[in-house]
Amino acid sequence: MQHAANTDLPGPAPGLTRESRSRNPEQTQLEILEIATLAFAEKGLSGARVDDIAARTRTTKRMIYYYFGSKEGLYSAVIERAYGGIRDAERQLQLDSLPAVDAMRRLVESTFDYHQSNPAFVRLVSVENIEEGRHVRASAAVAQRNAEVVVTMRNLLERGAREGSFRGGVDPLDLHILINGVSFHRVSNRHTLHAIFGRDLREERVARSQREMLVEAVLAFLRPR
Repeated sequence: MQHAANTDLPGPAPGLTRESRSRNPEQTQLEILEIATLAFAEKGLSGARVDDIAARTRTTKRMIYYYFGSKEGLYSAVIERAYGGIRDAERQLQLDSLPAVDAMRRLVESTFDYHQSNPAFVRLVSVENIEEGRHVRASAAVAQRNAEVVVTMRNLLERGAREGSFRGGVDPLDLHILINGVSFHRVSNRHTLHAIFGRDLREERVARSQREMLVEAVLAFLRPR
């Protein structure tokens, strides 16, 4: 299992000068998005400064605005990329090649692992909820990509019902919320949970146990009555 990613803002990437960046705009935009992801996750939309992001990418504020239009435009691009990351991970699971029970186990494990390994994603979603979801609502890309997981879940539930592995009548969005709720909460609240209960949820032993607990809880819920 992967360890949680570090959300500290790194310094400029080595080996890329301003001149080389001018000939590689796609790489420049990617690096801006990577640094901006950490900045917005750490400080939120209002607290992150474009000047700081520019300094850490060895580009300029003017260039960032050229690519993304504004600070909010950059933030919206970060949000779209963040949601795209977890949906891309789900696409790679090849669930159709597995029996429904094994496919559901793999989907739950992947969701758990993605949150565990990407605390910046969890913090970004928290930031966007503070913003009342207004950038997500305005993004057709986010809506389209996130519709994929509901379709995937519905197809998997229907296949499991046909195979006799899952009970019918389960709402795919409700199940998605259940799986994401545990995966998200244990990362978003890990500091307060540690302070109150003295358990470090980043420990591999703890994460492995909670991961298996979530899988078994979901499969037990889906078992035909």
